[in-house]
Amino acid sequence: MYIKKILIAVLLIGLVGCGVFAYMVYGVFFTANTNFNNNEAYVYIKSTDKYADVKEQLAPLLKNIEDFESAAKRKGYTSNIKSGKFGIKKGMNNNQIIGALRSGNIPVKVSFNNQERIEDLAGRISVQIEADSLSLLNAFNDAEFLKANNFTKDSRLAMYIPNSYEFYWNTSAEGFRDKMLAEYKRFWNEDRKAKAKSLGLTENEVVALAAIVHKETVKVDERPRVAGVYLNRLRKGMLLQADPTVIYALKLHQNNFQQIIKRVLYKDLELNSPYNTYMFTGLPPGPIAMPDISAIDAVLNSEKHDYYYFVANVENFGYHKFAKNLSQHNRNKEQYIRWINKQKINR
Repeated sequence: MYIKKILIAVLLIGLVGCGVFAYMVYGVFFTANTNFNNNEAYVYIKSTDKYADVKEQLAPLLKNIEDFESAAKRKGYTSNIKSGKFGIKKGMNNNQIIGALRSGNIPVKVSFNNQERIEDLAGRISVQIEADSLSLLNAFNDAEFLKANNFTKDSRLAMYIPNSYEFYWNTSAEGFRDKMLAEYKRFWNEDRKAKAKSLGLTENEVVALAAIVHKETVKVDERPRVAGVYLNRLRKGMLLQADPTVIYALKLHQNNFQQIIKRVLYKDLELNSPYNTYMFTGLPPGPIAMPDISAIDAVLNSEKHDYYYFVANVENFGYHKFAKNLSQHNRNKEQYIRWINKQKINR
């Protein structure tokens, strides 16, 4: 009888112990453990991060980091973390948080436009994905990659079509570059290729001309007309005489792309640079900036006309006055020079 009581007591203690253990386990795994007011918080885990780095990011977001760590160890997460951008929703328990950190890598929107140099593009992308600007620049400049895909150091910027794209945050520099090549090939569909061929231009040449058109006018509806002027000049073998190319040549020569040049001077036209279209016929060796898609399509769908000249229209700012001959152009130009002198714009 005495032994029976002992066995019952041991059994009860065991049941209580199991209950306490189960309660503790349940608490560790299934009790809400978030400590932020927003609906969702984000964690960015680098490819080189260890669990300690993840823990440091999580600590301010959780009520009890020790409970999370206990759950993470039991589920093997501490020795098998994943890189990427992960979302933790308000009210999640540790089990859900670990699940999100294991399989919830969230895509991010990466956008860029109108970069003047490949270095600018690398800097712009580096703040949107894990890859740093140096690794991106090295990937962009890889000589074997450029040669294999018909790009040069001068034309490489043409490969990056400005838009918004979806990437995983932990995308490598090479991964970003390779996807942009795929997007470039997708952009240059059969229709666009056929239009470029009909103009007698390669895809890279279209982008080089589009960059000039983009810089000449911010008015999308005017871009096909401006493109038509330059195409008329190309067909006649005339100098393009595009001020934006001279400005680019000056910035490149002085290694200063931060300066603002509002007025091209006559002495600037003497700069010996392949980008100076007042000195060299044809297109520059590469784009002077990253043109909008609207500028590229403006070249491919250029307006057919007899204009060979244009100058800023001071009576309708943002637009231009077009001329079919030099005498008409000079009259338009005189009006513009009087205006710019009155504004005291000397550089």
